[in-house]
Amino acid sequence: MTETTQLAIGRPASLVTDRVPGGATALRGLVARPTLTVAVLWLALVVLAALLPGALSHHDPLAADPAVKLTAPDAAHWFGTDQLGRDLYARVVHGTALTLQAAILATLIGLVGGSVFGLLAGFVGGVVDTVLMRVADVLLAIPSLLLSLTIVTVLGFGTVNVAVAVGVASIATIARIMRSEVVRVRTAQYVEAATANGNRWWRVLLVHVLPNAAGPVLVLAALEFGTAILAVSSLSFLGYGAQPPAPEWGSLVSTGRDYIATSWWLTTIPGLVIAVTVLAGNRVARALDTERRAVR
Repeated sequence: MTETTQLAIGRPASLVTDRVPGGATALRGLVARPTLTVAVLWLALVVLAALLPGALSHHDPLAADPAVKLTAPDAAHWFGTDQLGRDLYARVVHGTALTLQAAILATLIGLVGGSVFGLLAGFVGGVVDTVLMRVADVLLAIPSLLLSLTIVTVLGFGTVNVAVAVGVASIATIARIMRSEVVRVRTAQYVEAATANGNRWWRVLLVHVLPNAAGPVLVLAALEFGTAILAVSSLSFLGYGAQPPAPEWGSLVSTGRDYIATSWWLTTIPGLVIAVTVLAGNRVARALDTERRAVR
């Protein structure tokens, strides 16, 4: 028997299972975790509603029909109608795009801005680290919603301005995490070896430090996505987001609060959609963090 055959026969079972296709492994992982499966399916549905709202609803979200105003949920209007007779289901579906775009933009602003500040603070150190982290401490001392309100008041109304305000408010948190990971990675042997081999500092930073420090930051960004949806909806509820008659999740809840005593669905159903989406995003973020820790 050749040495190759002996190695093949004596190969550990854990290595043999590595040959299972990645897609099949991922599918089995979803089946084994039903809450994660539900979260992924819900987020996929939300993305579909944002990209192709017409595929999920055939009603015009702006078309009013006073004859059916304040109708409770039924077969014709799944989520009921509002005070003008507009189909609430259509307005929730078509409002997904504005809310999702604002949340994604806010997450990207927080991720990019926080990563840049965290990289500089952790890699350069010294006075730069001290100044940037003291600024981050000041921002973290201010409640994020209050900080977002202050920023959006300066910028003005609108979905984009709301997204910018929410994104800026999350920079300090991401910067803190990125800085701590960069401090941990920059003392690793492979980083010291890359520096000793004559690599320029920016190459060491981008090729060796950033990829190995980005894991926890990306997980935090996934978690911040759910928080961004909640923050964007909160600011829209207060009237800083898209202006009527444009549908947006937070503004839908705000509009229905005047009729909550008689028409509970106007606030309850959009509120439940927001809550389920935030919980689904948090569940996926927790799964990503678990996988990252397992790989370590």
